[in-house]
Order: sequence, then structure tokens, then C-alpha cells
Amino acid sequence: MSHRFVVEADGGSRGNPGPAGYGAVVLDAATGEVVAEAAEFIGTATNNVAEYKGLIAGLEAARALDPDAEITVRMDSKLVVEQMSGRWKIKHPDMRPLAARARLVFPPDRVGYEWIPRERNKHADRLANEAMDAGKRGLPWEPSGRPRPGVSASDAAAPVEPAPVGPAPVEPLGEPKAAPLGWAAPADLGAPTTFVLLRHGETALTPQKRFSGSGGSDPELSPAGRRQAEAVAAALAARGTIQAVVSSPLRRCRETAGAVAARLGLDVRVEEGLREADFGAWEGLTFAEVQERHPADLDAWLASTKAAPTGDGESFAAVARRVALARDRLLARYAGRTVLLVSHVTPIKSLVRLALGAPPESLFKMELSAASLSAVAYYADGNTSLRLLNDTSHLR
Repeated sequence: MSHRFVVEADGGSRGNPGPAGYGAVVLDAATGEVVAEAAEFIGTATNNVAEYKGLIAGLEAARALDPDAEITVRMDSKLVVEQMSGRWKIKHPDMRPLAARARLVFPPDRVGYEWIPRERNKHADRLANEAMDAGKRGLPWEPSGRPRPGVSASDAAAPVEPAPVGPAPVEPLGEPKAAPLGWAAPADLGAPTTFVLLRHGETALTPQKRFSGSGGSDPELSPAGRRQAEAVAAALAARGTIQAVVSSPLRRCRETAGAVAARLGLDVRVEEGLREADFGAWEGLTFAEVQERHPADLDAWLASTKAAPTGDGESFAAVARRVALARDRLLARYAGRTVLLVSHVTPIKSLVRLALGAPPESLFKMELSAASLSAVAYYADGNTSLRLLNDTSHLR
């Protein structure tokens, strides 16, 4: 069953154009609970551009939680609400690609737009101002952890009835309809944040192809895995680009990360969101053993990323939600830096899938070898670029 979310977004510019930032919050429509926040300083921009970027960030945060969700967007920008609802034309060249990009996050029939007065948009406004304040000090925005002001849970839980969305767009945008991506992107606001994604080295279970997740025995690296960790550490030290090391809490990742960090003279920061999926009753079993013992559950798991392994396991969709939240935390903390994330097959595939905007089923079509390297660059304008996938050249 798909979720129903409320996205509240805002943006501001101190000078119009001037130093600008956006804020967005995602609420559970049924309970009013805050389930995601996003904010960013975007350099010099206008109010309207900042508001559109806040809208995109809010929609993308909601999509990371549930790509099949129904969305109501609430903003105090009459311009954005009317343009995205299809009632006003989009004439400004800076806003056309942003509007086109916002339309691509969810199908138009799953998003409704609603104008609200400024006093009911205080949470998103606060986040935008926090981002601008942080940007003024040369720092990335980080969540403050303060409670959400302005809108009560009952207000946020009001029935969500999508506003009518006309045939998009009112004014022809030409080809391509999406914002330019990858090599075709316009000049960026600065250096991207780059996540170098390292799958941990082998354990005793790896060559046997046994399910090994968060709920299993938490195995250590095998002798082969330790050799792989040293090889990748040497390769990364030779490149000299890694500025921070972040690891899953599981032992095999911490050992791999420790080998790299020791070579680079860095500390290891642990991020819980990077842990592997919990495979429930399948932990320690081979695929053939699962097929023999739990054939119906395995078929369901292979057919849908929302299906969970037998015995309270974790679905791929659930992993994607927590990985997306971890990604956003790390992007805020390490803006503009190159960071090594040491993780597992499912979280790394999820980061790649989300960066590409690929469907959930693409998880089944990627290969990630032990101690392989992948890399994703995240730009300040919201674009992403997959730079590397499953590179094992350092092991040869």
C-alpha cells in the first residue's frame, strides 16, 4: 500500500538575487509526523529559483521514502503553486528546467498543489533560513533536531485531495523536457560531493554465496578479505582524493574501513544507515537452500522490492528509505568533499539506483564484487553523476 505524504517547501534569497537557500519537510499525511527534512545553501539565486529547488528537494525526499506515494505539496509561493498546477505559464528561463525536473519526480496525477499562508509554512521557512545562515559561515546545513513549529499534527493530517493538474506543461519547453543531466548540465555552483562506494572485503560466507545481512552472525573478514582491504587501501592512498571515511556498523565493513583509514591517516565514522539489509530467516543460507525451504517467500521477494524475507526480514524498499536518509545526512555533513562510504551490496546498489533515478527492479540487474569501488557525484544544483561501478582493477 502506497503512502500519502505532505511536502512543505520554501526558499529564500537575501537580496533577490543574493545568497539563497531552500528548506523542505515531508510529513506523513495520516499522522502529521515529520519523516524527512532537507535544506541547502545554493549560492546566489532568486527567491523563485530557491523555492523551486525546495520543491524538488521535498519531492525527491518523498520519493526516496516511497516512489509510489501520493503527494500533496503545500507552499506559500503562489507563483510555484499556480505554475506547477498548470494554470500559469512559465516564462522565466531559469525556472523552466526546474519546473520540468519537478514534474519528473512523480507522475503528475499523483501530486496535488495547495497554496498556504506564510504562517503555516514556518517549518520549511526555518530550514531555508538555517541553510542560508550555515552557508554564510561556510558550513553545510545540518538538522537541528528542533520540534516542528507552526502546523499542528491535525493540520498536517487534513485529508489529502490532489488539486487538479492540467496537461503539462502550459508553455512548450522543447526537448529535452527534463533538466539537463550529467555532461549536459550547466555550470555548477561548486565542487560536487563525491561518495566513493566500497563494498567490504570477503568473509567466509562470501565465496559460498550465503545471505549475510544485519541479522546474521556479523562475520569478520577472511584472510582473502583482509588482503583485499589492504589492496584497496593502497589504491586509494595512491589516488590521494579521499577526505573522510564512513562505515556501516557491521564488523566486515569496519575492518575494511579501518585498513583504508589507517593508510590515509583518517578516522572512521560509523553511519547506521549504511548497514546491510536484514535477511531474516534466510541469514546464513544459500539461495538454493532458501528456494528449498521458503519457495513462496523467495518468489515474492524476487518479484517485488516491497516484499521482505521470511521471518521479519527487511525489504529492499525499506533499505532504500533508510539509505536515502543516511545519504542526505552525509551530503549535509560533507558538502563539496570526497568521502569513502564502506558498505554492503544492497545499500550501495540503492545509492546507485537513486542517483540514476532508476526503477526499484534495477537492483536485480547490478553486480557488485567484494572490495569493489563505485562512485557517485552529487552537485549543488541537484544533479547526480554515476562515475564508476564495480571497479575491481585494484585487486588484479
